[in-house]
Amino acid sequence: MEFKDRIIVVTGAASGIGLALATRFVREGARVTASDRNPAGQEKAAAIGARFIAADISNEAGVKSIIDDVLAHEGHIDLFCSNAGIAIGEGPETPDKQWNLIQNINVMSHVWAARYLVPHYLERGEGHFLNTASAAGLLTELHSAPYAVTKHAALAFAEWLAITYGDRGIKVSCLCPEGVWTPMIENTPILQQTAITTDQLVEKMVEVLRVDGFLITTHDTTLRGFQNKASNYDEWISKMRHLRTKAMALLDAEASDHA
Repeated sequence: MEFKDRIIVVTGAASGIGLALATRFVREGARVTASDRNPAGQEKAAAIGARFIAADISNEAGVKSIIDDVLAHEGHIDLFCSNAGIAIGEGPETPDKQWNLIQNINVMSHVWAARYLVPHYLERGEGHFLNTASAAGLLTELHSAPYAVTKHAALAFAEWLAITYGDRGIKVSCLCPEGVWTPMIENTPILQQTAITTDQLVEKMVEVLRVDGFLITTHDTTLRGFQNKASNYDEWISKMRHLRTKAMALLDAEASDHA
């Protein structure tokens, strides 16, 4: 995909990865609509030359409102970047309210976008989804069970879309970053050790999107870890136990420093 004059939508665009994606697409000559539930996104969108829609994608009506608005203003959508995501919770003790919220934002927002865009894309004979999951979808997440579970599900849904509609003109890409310098890793010191900037992520994203590739990763360790996981699951789980012990020790040390 080339981006010039394309109609592109980015959710979760008030900060972090979403803002970086929207900024780059505008620079490439696309007509970008940025969306976020945070009204501060309005000023940031204006600063980069994007249109802004305030919407809450934790419910179906919010996702539909974005798509309806862009179709009304632009007539079609070329690329929908379902990027918004959250990280909350710890283990099974995490309250159902938080499980439901992270499920809605990290998984169902992708489903709702597809529910309304797949018919539009099929009618046009083309269209592209960029769904943000995480390296946690290929591997795991050491601190939060809800995050690990929902990112696995997000990747699975992107795979299903690509398999089901790939021969009918719909392209799907799935962004699976490891540590990226955004507010999401502020309390995750183990990810900070190898974190990259959002600009570095965008360069990797553009490279894969230009050739309509499916999987976008940011660190060489992601695919190596995925291969190790597939070749010897028990050994991989053992290594993850050791890594989790290290991650929790770093977290405790940071908490002590700020006490």
